[in-house]
Amino acid sequence: MTDHMIDSPLSELERYYDTVPRVGGARAEDFGALTLFVQEGAGWPYYARPALGGPAATAADVRRVLERQRELKVPEAFEWVAENSPSLRAAAEAAGLHVHAHPLMVLDPSTRALPPHPEVRLLDAEDPLLIAAVTVPALAFADPGTAVGEAGPAELAAAMAQPSAEEGRARVSAKLAAGTATMAAAVRGGVVLCSGLYNPVGDVVEVVAVGTLPSARRQGLALAVTAALVARARARGARTVFLSAGDEDVARVYGRIGFRRVGTALIAEPPE
Repeated sequence: MTDHMIDSPLSELERYYDTVPRVGGARAEDFGALTLFVQEGAGWPYYARPALGGPAATAADVRRVLERQRELKVPEAFEWVAENSPSLRAAAEAAGLHVHAHPLMVLDPSTRALPPHPEVRLLDAEDPLLIAAVTVPALAFADPGTAVGEAGPAELAAAMAQPSAEEGRARVSAKLAAGTATMAAAVRGGVVLCSGLYNPVGDVVEVVAVGTLPSARRQGLALAVTAALVARARARGARTVFLSAGDEDVARVYGRIGFRRVGTALIAEPPE
């Protein structure tokens, strides 16, 4: 019997998670209860997740996929929705992985749009600020939480000089040019202070990688960037807009602009 729920909105998100790697250039490898998505060529590294409509995965299934990930030298990562696959957490932990949880939130369709923020704008594939916008979330996620941190413009400039920054810019630029992503950034004095993007699949959109330069936190910039992404997604016909919050504190922030928790997104990785 499958673990997967059949009720909306979680079933809709389940289909999204299964589809987005496929349209993003990944090869799907079938492991019965699990599907491993492997990026073909340049692009985002993907994950393994429950096979759509498949049986519940066991620890042995997880170990088989882990062996294949190590063979391919791709990230040893599994992602799924707790409520859709409730037994997978125990299987992943039995296989030696660490599981961490994130509030899964969907925008209330009745929510009124926020007024545009004067410092937030959309970026295109050739925008000279794109490399900074791609780099800011990496600094933000290296210092998680909502408290003001130390990393600021100097640290951003140093990070932008790394080869990985240009690689990230090229990946995002290609997605923007292809129309498979939309990016927004808060810019002050020519410096990107916050950025994020969304990935659409049909009329379902996931807002991802929203991060604020740690020294610029507590100014409402993440909400403003998210609101700009939501407005663009809705203008382009999105029916469902969702995201995974970093933690409960971050979830409460997103709640201010109409996101409501519908479940829990789980990520399993080897312990550090």
